[in-house]
Amino acid sequence: MIAIIYAVKDILLQISAACIFLLLFQWRLDRGHPTRRNNKFPDDQTFLMFCCALGITLCMALSTTMFGVVYLNLAILPAYIGILYGNLRSSVYLALYFFFCTALFSVPSGLDHLLLNSGVLLYPLLFGMAGPFKQSALSVKIGILWGALFPSILFIVIVPNMHGRSILNTPPADAIMFGLYLITALILGALFILYIDRAWDRLQVKIRMQGISDKFQWESEKLQQITNVVPLNIIEFDDNGYVTALNEYMLNLIQRHFPQLTREILLSQPALPIFRECMDQTTLDQLEGIRGNRQRSNAKIRVNSMTYHIFTAPLEHESGVPGGVIMIIQDLTEEEKMRSELDNVERLSLVGQMAAGITHEIRNPMAVVRGFLQLMREKSPEDLHSYYHIVLVELDRANSIINDFLSLAQTRVSEKELALLQGIMEELTPLIWADANLRGQSVELKLSPSMPPLQLNVREIKQLILNLARNGMEAMDAKGVLTLAACEHEDTVLLIVTDTGSGIPESQLSQLFTPFFTTKSQGTGLGLPLCLSIAERHNGSIRVESEEGAGTSIIVTFPVESRAGAVRKPVYM
Repeated sequence: MIAIIYAVKDILLQISAACIFLLLFQWRLDRGHPTRRNNKFPDDQTFLMFCCALGITLCMALSTTMFGVVYLNLAILPAYIGILYGNLRSSVYLALYFFFCTALFSVPSGLDHLLLNSGVLLYPLLFGMAGPFKQSALSVKIGILWGALFPSILFIVIVPNMHGRSILNTPPADAIMFGLYLITALILGALFILYIDRAWDRLQVKIRMQGISDKFQWESEKLQQITNVVPLNIIEFDDNGYVTALNEYMLNLIQRHFPQLTREILLSQPALPIFRECMDQTTLDQLEGIRGNRQRSNAKIRVNSMTYHIFTAPLEHESGVPGGVIMIIQDLTEEEKMRSELDNVERLSLVGQMAAGITHEIRNPMAVVRGFLQLMREKSPEDLHSYYHIVLVELDRANSIINDFLSLAQTRVSEKELALLQGIMEELTPLIWADANLRGQSVELKLSPSMPPLQLNVREIKQLILNLARNGMEAMDAKGVLTLAACEHEDTVLLIVTDTGSGIPESQLSQLFTPFFTTKSQGTGLGLPLCLSIAERHNGSIRVESEEGAGTSIIVTFPVESRAGAVRKPVYM
């Protein structure tokens, strides 16, 4: 009974020693991603050979003779498997190591037993089949291993026990033991091949999944980079109203209106409650309606002074399950402004055509009428002179309107000369003062003494200053103060006309330079458009700053020409 227990213990130790290389190999696969050789096995075979060599060493160290009949040593399993799976160099090293260990531990000793226990006679078969083995199916691999393992085990267990007798005379008990040992070795070999192939298949699946995951991650990152560089504002919502993604342009657009919102805040809660604190209810309801419409749609909304075009489209999974909504927002503010300016240009063009067509037709009869009125006034009683005066004043006013038409419609390039803006303003000051005195107002002149000369059309600049000054005086009550200032700012010269009137409502600021728009009962709506036209012909610009109850400032900006070319002495020194 004790002998059987020891035999079972020896068998289990041999099996454990033979399996050790599988455990180490599995640990290797779990710890990293071995590179592959010929897309079938890791290129680096060193670790596998070390594992097989360790298995050979343990099996040799634990080898014994069971019941004095069978030499119990399963080192041949890791040796043959390592030779079949390894590359040529590592297989040769492993075969030599196995042969060396067999020479040290083989029982009984002797050259014939060394040749039998090491299986060296079957090495040519193993090396010849190693190439096809790696490319074969699992069943073929097991067959190749069995083809080399069966004769080796058979010779190892039978030949030492022949002692000159026929194999047919082998005792039944020994024959059963030989058969069990042979079957056990073959089954273990098949299980080892099955385990290695299954582990390799799992590794292949893991590598493929990792490759798919890396590719998916790269595609996601690439798509995110594309959306970040495309000049469109893109945001994505899920069905619960949460923001699931947005690009940098969209984030910058949101922060333009709501600086306190960050990407983390936007992605942490439903979007509408966040915007509810910063957006009027009408715009919010419109935005919610656009998002809730699970169809392709186009809409235009206004937020403060900005205009946006919103395109929405539903997102769906392949199964048809709703996946949220994508929203693309385009800023149309500049486009709307340009469209408005083009409308103004068209209106100005129409004004020009009208002015060119009717100027001579109206001025000639008006001149005739004015001449006859003057003659009639001379021959009429003095008590009718006041009526003639009114008629003549209105005729002059109509002629002034015609002149404004012509000036506004002028498209030719102004003839300019080098001049000092402060000189022109000083020349006009007495005229402006006289007009202000009649209204009970005062004028302040603030000029910088060191302003550079500009390329100006003096006549047009005088008209610009007078128009702006008279507009300012008409906007003020008695005792109002009109300030005319000029200074240099960086590469420009600023002309600033400030009044202390009632100011301009914000709703009217955007329409000030629209032809025919006026808030005066006697105004034509052509004064400020005429000033803008003059400024633009001088490559300048006009902007208006106004606060209700505090007055208005109109700032005209003129570019400074290259000082290197300003060598001629300017007029109006």
